[in-house]
Amino acid sequence: MKASEGSKHPNADRRTIDIGINLMHRSFGSDREQVVETAAEAGVTRLILTGTSVRGSEAAAAYAARYPGRLYATAGVHPHDAKSCGESTLRSLRELAAGDSVVAIGECGLDYNRDFSPREVQREWFAKQIGLAAELALPLFLHERDAHTDFAELLREHRPKDLSAVVHCFTGSEEELRTYLEMGLHIGITGWICDERRSGALRELVRLIPPNRLMIETDTPFLTPRDLRPKPKDGRNEPAFLPHIAAAVAECTGRSTEEIMRQTTETARTFFRI
Repeated sequence: MKASEGSKHPNADRRTIDIGINLMHRSFGSDREQVVETAAEAGVTRLILTGTSVRGSEAAAAYAARYPGRLYATAGVHPHDAKSCGESTLRSLRELAAGDSVVAIGECGLDYNRDFSPREVQREWFAKQIGLAAELALPLFLHERDAHTDFAELLREHRPKDLSAVVHCFTGSEEELRTYLEMGLHIGITGWICDERRSGALRELVRLIPPNRLMIETDTPFLTPRDLRPKPKDGRNEPAFLPHIAAAVAECTGRSTEEIMRQTTETARTFFRI
């Protein structure tokens, strides 16, 4: 699929980074390489593949290794999959993190919205992954949904203050945002900000995020920008649409799209050390 005209911004930084894509998702089974190339054509030249389980992290790291300097990966277990963790989990993640393509531990955190894993199990494995990130001096790629209090408490207890961490796909309240910023966390913004039905608060709150703490992501293939024109025929989100999200953030913050692309790219480069 070619990037839509609405997602192209010719003056955008040609080295833009999408910090969160689920490229190993089955919806990309037939055209994964084309998705990478189409993103590059749209100026999104570096992609960070999200690991959400040991097996998924292994696949992401292996695929990223095929594109050195362009694709990277995270290694971690999503709270939905915490129930599958066992004695070998941390060892497997530690081994993956030794590879050149892995730049963060995660996606890890808490999700009390669906409770696919028992909450006590989620908390246990979130704490262990924070500890692993601290041990390896790798940043954290974080997930939180309807679990703010426990999430913040575990981070305060287990995360060294100098350990970088980004709250991926932030959609929370002003109080939650201010708490995360006070804790020194970075914030990831997705195409949620393009959904006029749900993004009213987020469009105001994004102004509070300092430029050196803001990053952008598509969460491909999920969270396709609702206002994208023309809409992708299969409804699938792609990293090529990241400039469209940057344009929405620019509109909300009173800055130019070019400035948002440049600043978020520099922030991501520093955060992930790529």
